[in-house]
Amino acid sequence: MAGILEGVDQRTLLAGQNRLELLLFRLTTKQRFGINVFKVQEVIRCPTLTQLPGSSPVVRGIANMRGKTISVIDLSMAIGRPPLPVDENQFIILTEYNRRTQGFLVGSVDRIINMTWGEIMSPPKGTGNDSYMTAVTEVEKELIQIIDVEKVLKEIVGTSEQVSDGIIEDEVRDEIQQVLVVDDSSVARNQVKRVLDQLGVETTLCNDGKEALEQLLAWHAEGKSVPDFLSLVISDIEMPRMDGYTLTSEIRKHPQLAKLFIVLHTSLSGVFNEAMVQRVGADKFLAKFEPDELAAAVQRQIKAHKAARYAPA
Repeated sequence: MAGILEGVDQRTLLAGQNRLELLLFRLTTKQRFGINVFKVQEVIRCPTLTQLPGSSPVVRGIANMRGKTISVIDLSMAIGRPPLPVDENQFIILTEYNRRTQGFLVGSVDRIINMTWGEIMSPPKGTGNDSYMTAVTEVEKELIQIIDVEKVLKEIVGTSEQVSDGIIEDEVRDEIQQVLVVDDSSVARNQVKRVLDQLGVETTLCNDGKEALEQLLAWHAEGKSVPDFLSLVISDIEMPRMDGYTLTSEIRKHPQLAKLFIVLHTSLSGVFNEAMVQRVGADKFLAKFEPDELAAAVQRQIKAHKAARYAPA
């Protein structure tokens, strides 16, 4: 395991090319699961965990790792499967999600594979709201499930979607504003929508970059001036079929869409993504998920968009 993530800095070169690398792992069975390497800080053998009285049974304990006290979630239990043993035969995947370092207990770690986002598919039709899959792919004729970690964390850790008093400005409610929200996680999509609902903003929701680009092109084909009609696009980065970087690049290539204001809203590392924002031509990067920051950023753009629309020619 020592070296499985060696050279991860070179992997950042994949971003913007609609590519990713998945770390494959197992829980209690032979079924393999995947997690994007960009979210992984380290993979270690399970250390001794200290139990926390009163915590969720899914949180198997805490440990000092990377100089921090980090809670460890049993990923098998979190998605409704049998619990994993807590011993040195198991592994901890240290990740960074939504501004926090989180440990996930898994049974074993397989390897890293290089793929395109075009090979990552949305969950099969008929998958219910209780599913923890955010996407699937096929490796060696085996279906690999990519877990909706944002859903797992919301259920266990919880998060507020309420905008604080004093943040919302009456000015943004003066006329109907339209925002396109793009995210493969239904939890993340609805978190953003609930913030925008509080601002009185109308939203169109898309599951991935390809669906979003098709929606934008459909509006254009209807004769709409999309940059006038749409105040902004809020897009995740990691998505099946087409990631947020590629979506941004495709929008910038289109003469009638190029002026759209694009916010990349993601749980990936902020330092890395600030550089990628400039490279692909997005306007802003926001780390998930902080309702006040999101509301403030959206309101600033709504006011700027409104001012531009009514500015003298």
